[in-house]
Amino acid sequence: MHTILSLSSFEKTTKQRKGPSAQRRSATHSVMASWEEYLATQQNVDGVQFTWNMWPHSRIDAQRLVVPLACFFTPLKERPADQHQQPPLEYDPVLCQKASCKAILNPLCFVDYRAKTWLCPFCSNRNPFPAHYAAIAEDKRPPELYPQFTTIEYTLRKATTMPPIFVFVVDTCMNNEELKSLKECLQTALSLLPADALVGLITFGRMVQLHELSVQGIARSYVFKGTKEVTQKQIKDILASNIGGVRAGPAAAGPAGPGGVPVAPGVRGPAGVPGGVGAPNAAPGQGAGPAVHGPPQNKFLQPISECDDSINDLIDQITCDRWPVPQGHRPLRATGAALAVAVTLLEASFPNTGARIMSFIGGACTHGLGSVVGEELKNPIRSWHDIREDNAPFMKKASKFYDSLANRVVKNGHAVDIYSCALDQTGLLEMKNLFNSSGGHVVMGDSFNSSLFKQTYQRAFEKDASGHLKMGFNATMEVKVGAGLKIEGVLGCCASGNVKNAAVSDSEMGIGGTCQWKFGAISPRTTIGVLFEICAQHGTAIAQGARGVVQFVTQYQHSDGRKRIRVTTTCRNWADMTSAQQNIAYAFDQEAAAVAMGRLASFRAMNENDTPEALRWLDRTLIRLCQKFGEYAKDDPNSFQFPSKFSLFPQFMFHLRRSQFLQVFNNSPDETAYYRHVLFSENVVESTTMIQPVLFSYSFNGPPEPVLLDTSSILPDRILLMDDFFHVLIFHGQTIAQWRKMNYQDDPQYASFKQLLEAPVADATSILQERFPMPRYIVTEHEGSQARFLFARVNPALTHNNPYATEAGAAVFTDDVSLQVFMEHLKKLACSSST
Repeated sequence: MHTILSLSSFEKTTKQRKGPSAQRRSATHSVMASWEEYLATQQNVDGVQFTWNMWPHSRIDAQRLVVPLACFFTPLKERPADQHQQPPLEYDPVLCQKASCKAILNPLCFVDYRAKTWLCPFCSNRNPFPAHYAAIAEDKRPPELYPQFTTIEYTLRKATTMPPIFVFVVDTCMNNEELKSLKECLQTALSLLPADALVGLITFGRMVQLHELSVQGIARSYVFKGTKEVTQKQIKDILASNIGGVRAGPAAAGPAGPGGVPVAPGVRGPAGVPGGVGAPNAAPGQGAGPAVHGPPQNKFLQPISECDDSINDLIDQITCDRWPVPQGHRPLRATGAALAVAVTLLEASFPNTGARIMSFIGGACTHGLGSVVGEELKNPIRSWHDIREDNAPFMKKASKFYDSLANRVVKNGHAVDIYSCALDQTGLLEMKNLFNSSGGHVVMGDSFNSSLFKQTYQRAFEKDASGHLKMGFNATMEVKVGAGLKIEGVLGCCASGNVKNAAVSDSEMGIGGTCQWKFGAISPRTTIGVLFEICAQHGTAIAQGARGVVQFVTQYQHSDGRKRIRVTTTCRNWADMTSAQQNIAYAFDQEAAAVAMGRLASFRAMNENDTPEALRWLDRTLIRLCQKFGEYAKDDPNSFQFPSKFSLFPQFMFHLRRSQFLQVFNNSPDETAYYRHVLFSENVVESTTMIQPVLFSYSFNGPPEPVLLDTSSILPDRILLMDDFFHVLIFHGQTIAQWRKMNYQDDPQYASFKQLLEAPVADATSILQERFPMPRYIVTEHEGSQARFLFARVNPALTHNNPYATEAGAAVFTDDVSLQVFMEHLKKLACSSST
């Protein structure tokens, strides 16, 4: 057992810091404690969580693990308040000098302080320290060599500073009340943005209007047809024209070119840094000046500090689309054309610079490019049945259009957020690659006037302790691996960076074929699942103390405009599967494994048109895992036992099979696209809540307690609080509901009943205040219509088919099998000699 745990210098340091009382404990106990501490620290501080925390050394043995080796990584994980806070280092990172490696100096490096050299753990290359590290010594180490700083952040000093850019794309095909509420939210958002942030405004109905943010007080906009796609040339011609004019001044004049000739605002600087809004290839003699450090300005994108009054007035003046809507028809809404104008504007103005397109959509696109449904209400928008029957005439063309927009957005490092608030579908399924590839937000609600939308949107502009937005822009993440590992791909909301090297595996899973991925936007919640392949030959000897090492290098534009590089380095021990299978099994993380299987199954379902094949693959994987790690006698299901580290995994798989990620019945195509986007964005803790909701019971029998997600937990004298991430539901049992209707809570002699009713509300409020996007809040009761949200998720131990079951509780009307039946079948199949 001791060999598991000689993990890293971090552990050794942890042990050295302990007092004599801790050292007196048994060696095994202290080693186990430090092992758990190390993993907990990795998760809480570095945002790193592996499915397996000890790795078999050969490819064949790795395949026998059944659940793939995956790592969930949160690139911008915030350090907990109780941890020492290391501010970003104001110098460039030290790189390994081997051209094919370029790993960054980290605590896992072996350092020779006398010779002033360091040994790279990824390629074993010996590197000299640069001159400014001359004073380095064992008691004078730079922060990146301290074992508690396995994550370190650098601010690049030479990189060009650019403020973030926000383009608001507003749908005007909605009623006055909805539009008024949306306008108020937009004006609130403007007050939360940094003063130097550039903003732009596009409104659309049947036509698309690109608004000028002029200082003359004259509202002027350029109108585009909803049926025609705008070209870069059109936008550039409009930008180059001086109708309305770019403001005079040093920023507008641009830097001086050769011979003191001013460079036009539409010309790129020599280092490929966008100098303005014009042609990518400047005319000879125009682009030889120094790199532009102030934001170039044009009449559509201006700093808030200079156009605050102008943009607020424009938002006030937005009115509902005036194009008449005949009875029985949908409004003509040119969503596709509006998004194309926004993408083209940023593409022409600020390629490869941090920017967000925040679009607010109140219904489906019915006009021109990207239409997802016809104008007549008698023709409903596509359902899952229509898609399966190939009866969705708009879908392929619309998906192709939005996919082409997504490719352009990714290429330019921008992000698209979609805030969809409507009672019917708006086309999120067709648009899914716009937000999935760029890392944008998706929020799905019923109304722009709801607290769900208002609070979620305000939470998007959350700020850190320094007053900066918790947003990163135009990010790239590179994964570096040591000997014995290769990268198969990632499962997450990002796009391939198309950078291939020797560490990239030939087999692809998820977004593969590269070691680098791009994000238009990134936040402290963004979590990526990276899949690894163990590639060593079977029978190769493991060197003493050998470890598999992984380094994540994330480069992004901070919301203060500066470029930052964040480096996280981690390692795990290699082990021999034949002699250390028990140790490898003990190092299994069932929560991370459940989320990895959830993402893999959802990815397969998306790419196989939601056929039952993804469910069959999940079942086969679970049976193989039981056969490999379970203890049983052949053909005797009653003898089956699972190790404690695997005990919850079948339960997670049972709930995953029934979840909205794999079961499209009762969910619209838009809802499925939304749910899967959130699953691919969130960390392991939140994702396990989505897969298997949390259920708490409140009663007079004692304090609130977690209870089984089962029909037996639904009792008359209980209040239940269910959290499935998307919904927070309070359910009052039959007796409690009757007392509530009789208003016993208003009678002073029943003060305890009032407190009982208030307790789940207080807990629900604390959940609602922290989560993004904000969940739907539901209060229901026995036989209430919205109790269906609870009954759909609980294990149906008691159903209308077996009313005489021994468990108490409420019956669920379903033909689904219960967890007990599922486990019996699983044991039978796992133990069967014919399987």
